[in-house]
Amino acid sequence: MTISEFSSLPVHSKVTVKGWVKNWRSSGKIFFAELRDGSGYIQAIATKKDVTPEVYETLQKITIESSVIVEGTLELHPKKNEYELHVSSVQLLQQSPEYPVGKKNHGPDFLLNHRHLWLRTPRQWAIQRVRHHIQLATAEFFNAEGFTRIDSPILTPSACEGTTELFSVPYFDETAYLSQSGQLYLEAAIMSFGKVYDFGPVFRAEKSKTRRHLTEFWMMDAEMAFYEHAENIALQEKLICEIISSVLNKCEQELSILERDISALEKVKSPFPRLTHSEAVKKLRTLGSDIGERDDLGADDETLLTKQYDTPIFIEKYPAEVKAFYMKPDPEDTSRVLNSDLLAPEGYGEIIGGSQREDDYSALVKKIDDHALPQEAFSWYCDLRKYGSVPHSGFGYGLERITAWLCGIPHIRETIPFPRMINRLQP
Repeated sequence: MTISEFSSLPVHSKVTVKGWVKNWRSSGKIFFAELRDGSGYIQAIATKKDVTPEVYETLQKITIESSVIVEGTLELHPKKNEYELHVSSVQLLQQSPEYPVGKKNHGPDFLLNHRHLWLRTPRQWAIQRVRHHIQLATAEFFNAEGFTRIDSPILTPSACEGTTELFSVPYFDETAYLSQSGQLYLEAAIMSFGKVYDFGPVFRAEKSKTRRHLTEFWMMDAEMAFYEHAENIALQEKLICEIISSVLNKCEQELSILERDISALEKVKSPFPRLTHSEAVKKLRTLGSDIGERDDLGADDETLLTKQYDTPIFIEKYPAEVKAFYMKPDPEDTSRVLNSDLLAPEGYGEIIGGSQREDDYSALVKKIDDHALPQEAFSWYCDLRKYGSVPHSGFGYGLERITAWLCGIPHIRETIPFPRMINRLQP
């Protein structure tokens, strides 16, 4: 059994921990060690009088991050409502030399250079566990909603939104691109499955150094046939509420390690406030922004706006010129599109982008021309509007951005196991 399962056992149970020594201290006659096995942490105690001389001698050789197999008995901690392990035997598998990532403060470059070791610290463990539960909650949500997972390709012949921010890759006698989104392929799949989603790595060659950007990150894309703009927004809202509920229920230890103020997450209830782009611009100007009437919202604008709310907010119906070619015009104002961005509170900004897709063949062909994109590269995509086209919508979320928000982390570089940024490709 793992440490996380020990709480289901009765007191005095004999157990074995196979793991690593996070920390230790000794007074000469009593030895304390904090052990971890990947599932959780437990304090181990050994007294010189209660173990054999051989066991106590082995304990004196233990160092931080040594790997061990420890046997003992579960006893109640004298001050906490949890178990501690009273040691009966210990096997030292590998004695670790002085561990580079110590208790002292390290700069971000040092920690990122040692990311392969930094991952072992409780804070990083907790972040990755929350990330895992976000993915798990997402899969459970879509399964319950009748979605089919469709894995879209990473190597693509064209881009969703132009090739200026894509990594090109030699592909035999052609040039391929690392995917920036699986959306277009999912639009093909809805004609077979109705409702689909994918989840995988995507790549943006955007030369940005902000706290919200990575060059490689994980995105979930969802597409739904016969969904229009309002239904699309409602589904996104339901998904976010389910994710938060799941993380609050299943990640209590992790959020405690992160010292996350869970009251901020508990305030997230539907319905979320909704503003049109025009309304958002007017509000931002009262808050001191110099944003133009037809401008996209920048990171500073998003931060300024979201600090006014306790819950995420939808900003909808942006000017067509600042959004992608595949978005359907708003019938009430064709200079705008039926899209929405979901902005997280506490200054975290955009976490979801979605829209109703253009379902008319002639209109889509014209938009591709207007955006100076190659018609040939998108001929298959236009085919979807020839053969049984229907109203449809979709959205995508950035896993790292949602993880950063739920964990209360200022920079998303800690939310992915091995971050890739404009200036970092190691380790």
